Amino acid sequence: MNKEKLYIYDTTLRDGAQTQGVQFSAEEKHMIARALDELGVDYIEGGWPGANPTDDEFFQRPPDSKATFTAFGMTKRSGRSAENDDVLSAVVNAGTSAVCLVGKTHDFQVKTALGISLEENLEAIGQSMKLLSEAGREALFDAEHFFDGFKSDPSYATECALQAYQNGARWVVLCDTNGGALPHEVDEIVRQLIASGLPGSHIGIHTHNDTENAVANSLTAVLAGARQIQGTLNGLGERCGNANLISLIPTLLLKKPFSDLFEAGITTSSLKNLTRVSRLVDDILNRVPVRQAPYVGASAFVHKAGLHASAIIKDPSTYEHIDPSMVGNERLIPMSNQAGQSNLRRRLADAGIEVDRDHPSLGRILELIKEREAEGYSYDTAQASFELLARRTLGICPEFFEVKRYRVSVERRKNKYNEMVSMSEAVVVVKVDGEKKLSVSESLDETGSDRGPVNALSKALAKDLGPYQGMIDDMRLVDFKVRITQGGTEAVTRVIIDSEDDKGRRWSTVGVSANIVDASFEALLDAINWKLIRDFAA
Repeated sequence: MNKEKLYIYDTTLRDGAQTQGVQFSAEEKHMIARALDELGVDYIEGGWPGANPTDDEFFQRPPDSKATFTAFGMTKRSGRSAENDDVLSAVVNAGTSAVCLVGKTHDFQVKTALGISLEENLEAIGQSMKLLSEAGREALFDAEHFFDGFKSDPSYATECALQAYQNGARWVVLCDTNGGALPHEVDEIVRQLIASGLPGSHIGIHTHNDTENAVANSLTAVLAGARQIQGTLNGLGERCGNANLISLIPTLLLKKPFSDLFEAGITTSSLKNLTRVSRLVDDILNRVPVRQAPYVGASAFVHKAGLHASAIIKDPSTYEHIDPSMVGNERLIPMSNQAGQSNLRRRLADAGIEVDRDHPSLGRILELIKEREAEGYSYDTAQASFELLARRTLGICPEFFEVKRYRVSVERRKNKYNEMVSMSEAVVVVKVDGEKKLSVSESLDETGSDRGPVNALSKALAKDLGPYQGMIDDMRLVDFKVRITQGGTEAVTRVIIDSEDDKGRRWSTVGVSANIVDASFEALLDAINWKLIRDFAA
């Protein structure tokens, strides 16, 4: 059976850039565009030429991509012809092969937001699409507020969509701009529009996630007949975000009926890069990846309960809807106070530690885990610390260095800008190969800002480890989480540290103490030791 083509349209660089707190540089836009092109999306929307200096710089040096590079703008303004609208001209002349223009399709929005007549709005849509077509551009019309508009006045919303199509629009993209549409409404409206004469092969869908239905609405639109899907990486976007392409893409490629009916430019081979692409965007934005993110999250294929882990060992499909390697993710069986022998042996095997079923230390490891979790430790979120605990119990954990002592002091004083700032200083003494080494570090960064006592301690600890220093130079701390596990005068602090290196590895360690600095130091020690074990073995 011949499959129909679905077109994936990414708007991370434009609509995603409207996320609160997100501001891409031109170089960061190029990094994301390269990743999108390698993934195999069909369209990459670069931004709005003329809207800001960053977008102007980006369009002056457009990415070299197989995907259709697209500029975004709006239909002509009132009182001007399409040919004499300088804002529209900047988009048309941006040098892209495709141009997407947004226009109103909701009668209320036309009258209230634009303050023009319904007829004048129709004329603006038609003239703008005609201008793009005559200029040799692939024309896309973003039908803003389409679903709200259709519910308010079906005939006018339909007339707007047909006006764009009849004047040369390759795609009429139906936008759930306010994010309030529900799947049953999307299904009904898309089908009615197709029945009105607009072919589904020319319909796109652009949804927002204000009711947590953006992905569901997009999939519903495809089943109703739409053949282009717009969205963003990691669901970036204004307010609650856009449809998340990281969830949509594998669903379309791997789940029936979509996988039976459609094909996309993204192949099953390139799909293996999905987790890497998702985390690249988080790295650029200096965000911690969402652990529970579908398909690509660090917890997406984690099996904590002993019953689940036992079944997973026999057949992963018992508790997994896909093989995690298909999207570049991995399966993980963590250790916790719910753990059993099957969890333990599988987790040890994943760490490269083969242990016989009747090994006497297995029971002791389980006892230690349960004892330490009762004290406040959490090994289901700190796999590297679990591995070190197991290695020490099994007697196979090398000792690369010994910490003899450490000290952290905090001082408030004026910096070189005559501003009062807090500053921490850490002193760490370690013994490496029989030689004591003293390291001192401050918490001030290059701008004179205080990064805190844990930062100073981390820098001092990793400053001079003799022959092992080269193995940790590419290591960096990417997240630091603190939780008070008991209240009152007996409060215990749990610190979870996430680290990563240039090899793309990310690992978590835990420390527990009544003192937050001491808990942090314990987690830092585990992070460095885990890294050394991995690189030393390599």
